[in-house]
Amino acid sequence: MRRITIGVMGVLAAAAIGGCGSDEPAGTPPACVSPPSAYLAALKAAPEQVLLGDTTRISDCLVEEQEPGQIAAVGESIIAAATELNRRIRRDPQPPVIVRLGYLVGAVQEAEAGTGGIHRDLKLRLDSAARYSGPGAAPFPAAFERAYGEGYAAGQAAG
Repeated sequence: MRRITIGVMGVLAAAAIGGCGSDEPAGTPPACVSPPSAYLAALKAAPEQVLLGDTTRISDCLVEEQEPGQIAAVGESIIAAATELNRRIRRDPQPPVIVRLGYLVGAVQEAEAGTGGIHRDLKLRLDSAARYSGPGAAPFPAAFERAYGEGYAAGQAAG
C-alpha cells in the first residue's frame, strides 16, 4: 500500500510540474526591463535585427496579459529611448538615428497589434515621443520620412 501511495504521489507531482505554466501567460523577458541605454545600444544594429541582451527582440517585450507593472517598466524604457532618439534627431538629423527611431516604433506597433489592446497607451505615447518636432516647429522633412520608414518596416519585419 505504501508503494502505491508513493507511486501515485509521484505521478501527481509530475503531472503538476508538467502542467505548471501551461495556462499562464508568458512573462516579460528580463532583458525588456533594461534601462533606456540598453535599448539605445541595441538599436545601433538597425535596420538589421535588434536584440536586447543579445537574445530578445523588442517585440517580445510586449506580451499578452502582461502585468501592469511590467507594462510600465517596459514602457518607461521604450519611451525614454524614443525621447532620446528624437532629441538627437532634432539637434542633428542623421539618417542612422532616424532609422533606429523608426525601427523602435515599428517593432512596438507590430507587437501591440497582437496583445488585445493592453499596450495601446504605450503605442500612443511612443508615437508622440517619436514624432515630436518641438514647439512651433515644422513637421519633419521628406528625408526624415524616408529613413524613418526604412527603420519602421525593418522593425515590423524583424523587431
